[in-house]
Amino acid sequence: MSIERLVFAIAGAFVLLSVVLSQLHSVYWLWFTAFVGANMLQAAFTGFCPLAKILKALGKQSGTAFN
Repeated sequence: MSIERLVFAIAGAFVLLSVVLSQLHSVYWLWFTAFVGANMLQAAFTGFCPLAKILKALGKQSGTAFN
């Protein structure tokens, strides 16, 4: 699986998890959802994604979006 697919999968899982936790535990988990969304937005404009850098350092193969 490429870095891009892993980034999308992990971000989607984090958003879903934080929404569930906000309903079960505390509404403050929605701040985590906002953080993930803001990070995805800045990555779209800058091309810099911290998770992509971590995955690349772990040896995952890169696709074309994050170099």
